[in-house]
Amino acid sequence: MQHEEIIDKVQQRLKEIKGVGETYVLCEEDREIIKELEKKADDMTLMGLGRGDNRGIKEVLKRDVVIPFTTNMEYVWPSCPNVVLMHHDRVVGEDVDDECKLNELKSCKDNLVIGNIVIYDKDLLRSIDPKNDPLIVVLPPKPCAEVEELPYICNVVLASPSPPTDEYLKQKMGQPQTHGTGTFLLGFDFEH
Repeated sequence: MQHEEIIDKVQQRLKEIKGVGETYVLCEEDREIIKELEKKADDMTLMGLGRGDNRGIKEVLKRDVVIPFTTNMEYVWPSCPNVVLMHHDRVVGEDVDDECKLNELKSCKDNLVIGNIVIYDKDLLRSIDPKNDPLIVVLPPKPCAEVEELPYICNVVLASPSPPTDEYLKQKMGQPQTHGTGTFLLGFDFEH
């Protein structure tokens, strides 16, 4: 099967997922612009907690093909964690999407819960130096089962972009900056 046909099949499959709208294939220039936007975003403070590290986007951009797609409120995000708080090599917090688990974690006096983000050691927040030794807010790469099952492709990875990249992608796809809409990037390699 030709590469173009495979890409078409992947885009078709993405559009079958509830809540997915437009798709397109990134060109090399787009990849470079997104690398720069993400580099700037990583240097900014995320959620007031620390600097960013969008590992998902970094992984996606290593793939043969990258397909951004728009989403609406019907799109179901990948399972948590979608945000992991790290201090050095230690996980110190993450987002939780299970309401029961979140309530259980709220009851522990060592935890600090902000929305659906749980910090497992609130004393650590007091002891770190946010300027010289900040928390790292990691956005990990995620799987995409709906696309992984397609033939002729491998190393499928999904990522959520920073707000500047989201804005750039919406602009490229002619989408308005509307509340409740977003973007994701899907990357994959061709099987050899």
